[in-house]
Amino acid sequence: ANLGLALGAAGQLDEAVAALQEVVGQRPADALQHSNLGNALLAAGRIDDAVARQQQAVALAHGLARVHGNLGHALKAAGRPDAALPALRQALALAPDELARHSALLFTQQYAPPVSAARRRVDAERFGAAARRALGNARSFSDWPLAAGSAGGLRVGLLSADLRQHPVGFFLESVLAALAQQPTLPGGGRLTLHVYDNHAANPPPGDALTQRLRAHCQCWRPVHGLDDASLAALIRADGIQVLIDLAGHTLGNRLAVLARRPAPVQASWLGYCASTGLAEVDAAIVDPWIAPPGAEAAFVEPLLRLPETFLCFTPPDQALPVGPLPALTGGGVRFGCFNQLAKLNDAVLALWSRILLALPASTLVLQSAGLQDPALRQQLLGRFAGHGIAAARLQLQAAMPRADYLAAIGQVDIVLDPFPYPGGTTTLEALWMGVPVLSLPGATALSRQGLSILQNLGLPDWVAADEADYLALALRHAGDLAALATLRQGLRQRLLASPLCDAPRFAGHLEAALRGLWLGRSGGAM
Repeated sequence: ANLGLALGAAGQLDEAVAALQEVVGQRPADALQHSNLGNALLAAGRIDDAVARQQQAVALAHGLARVHGNLGHALKAAGRPDAALPALRQALALAPDELARHSALLFTQQYAPPVSAARRRVDAERFGAAARRALGNARSFSDWPLAAGSAGGLRVGLLSADLRQHPVGFFLESVLAALAQQPTLPGGGRLTLHVYDNHAANPPPGDALTQRLRAHCQCWRPVHGLDDASLAALIRADGIQVLIDLAGHTLGNRLAVLARRPAPVQASWLGYCASTGLAEVDAAIVDPWIAPPGAEAAFVEPLLRLPETFLCFTPPDQALPVGPLPALTGGGVRFGCFNQLAKLNDAVLALWSRILLALPASTLVLQSAGLQDPALRQQLLGRFAGHGIAAARLQLQAAMPRADYLAAIGQVDIVLDPFPYPGGTTTLEALWMGVPVLSLPGATALSRQGLSILQNLGLPDWVAADEADYLALALRHAGDLAALATLRQGLRQRLLASPLCDAPRFAGHLEAALRGLWLGRSGGAM
């Protein structure tokens, strides 16, 4: 059993599966071993088998929180977030003080409609209460040593497990470069960046993107091995004035550290587009599009709206040209989606099927890591067949290297955004390749991510008001190939000229916002 876990940690997944299968053969009534095998199968891309194994673990030990949590994780990976939520709620009921259970539930809610704003707020507040209980006899810090000689300066901490080849890393690269080049303020004040890297499998120097990010920071500390108390003490001792959490409730988060308030000002940004549930977070950094007036009701934190966009895109370093519109070569319009299976809920598939039925010559390209599993491919084909869509009209692709993935995006005419969890990185990558994206915003900040991107590009006619409008816009845009071809050839330049790619402008807005937070907290004294 220990060998299986060690092999899995070392990335030798087939060997890990084989070892754990032997364990289960010898201990067929041991629920934890079934669950460990399920985790190994999931890591190896055998997602349907992983679900079955976790279901077996739950049947053997219904009162064990861990197996319910692992089942929920596998179900989400299988594209079944609606089924994952009850499993995650059961795990939380059995272990109400395990913060990872709260995070898994809150994150999975983003995929599964409908979860009301009131329910999301309550669940976020439950996490905040659990994080405070986890402090035990410890207390949050109420005083902080500021860096000597920092008059006019601002020491900003960044806490994340995703400072690598990951969407958070992609978005940060140009922003950190621009922040590092911001002019010195009168009196010598500079903003300095101090990173706390929580990625377990990314030791120094990390991957190539990690190394580029490090070059823009004054301090970079790997902290995965530190417990919450030690990490909080380190951040405080470093004299961080504004600490930014970049993870929220995503995997690898250290939100419990923020409950200890290691910095006098704390904010949430970029990696998680919803409330952390922590009253110790002083601001959620958003924009006017994802968080219009009234959005405050969904957040425990006060909202800090940047003036244009909360995202700044770093263009890919792969030099791929924008090709001609594929539909002009015949064969009908090629729609596409390059998001996780968990985003493809029943309402999404039903609406996309209506589009395909209305355009009999059209096809749909779907790419997701989960589609490497033959069982999940068949399940997805079956779901579309239930709406009258033949398998011949679908092209299913597994994950591939980024350059190949970008080239695959370039082979479609229109990207269809899922809802209520739209694309973020995938949307901007499609636009980079000249492919417009049709998006349907909802009531949550996350669901309005596509709206923010498209409004900042000046493309409001690619934002649907409701499902009927989504269908109508898809048919209208697909019916005007000349307009699609013209838009395609100018889309990359439009993106580059927009606030979404203007890193110096974005960095100025972000720095001004962070200085405003600090001045508000410190009463004007630096």
